[in-house]
Amino acid sequence: MSTTRHMVNRQRRLAAVKARETPTPAPRAPRPRPKSGEKPARTARGAVPRPLLLALLTLLAVLAAAFAVFAHSRAEAARDLPALRNTALTDTARTSEVKGTVGQAVDAVFSYDHAAPGRTEKAADKYLTGKAVGQHRDMLAQVRSQGDRQKLVLSTTVTHSGVEVIDEDRARVLVFADQSNTSTAKGGSATHAAAMFAVDVVHRGGAWRIANIDTFSR
Repeated sequence: MSTTRHMVNRQRRLAAVKARETPTPAPRAPRPRPKSGEKPARTARGAVPRPLLLALLTLLAVLAAAFAVFAHSRAEAARDLPALRNTALTDTARTSEVKGTVGQAVDAVFSYDHAAPGRTEKAADKYLTGKAVGQHRDMLAQVRSQGDRQKLVLSTTVTHSGVEVIDEDRARVLVFADQSNTSTAKGGSATHAAAMFAVDVVHRGGAWRIANIDTFSR
């Protein structure tokens, strides 16, 4: 009995000595929990090397600069498009001014009275310029040559017109008009016809003048 108790006490002493010789592991510090809305810090394994990060930032800067140059060049090209220079699409006051002047000019220069031929000449001096002067003279040559003998009265009235283009001091207008040619001589007759043509006008001396008459004839 005493031997057994002696063995038990010895085992207890040995266990106590072994426990004192074995170091106790240090307790782990708790990992700080991220604040609300804050992403956890990246570990060293997932971090981007600094030289690579600088290279990526440089590439992004170069791409951004290239895109800015490209966008600027496209904007400048867009400003040169004829459709954008056509103020007939945006400037209603100028469009109305062109239409009004062309209507008055066509009515005047393409009307003729054998009793007052100077009225047509005066209108031509006021509203025509350049190539249109010779065109108008050729177009009314037959009317003038037969005017006195047949006592001709030519009347032109613009019914519709449309401004196709206004580019600074130039414009093009499509014109629809009714024309009547009446002979007031004994046994004379009257004819009526519709006309369609285009005129190119220029702004000179503070007014719009017809510079070209396009009858669409080949």
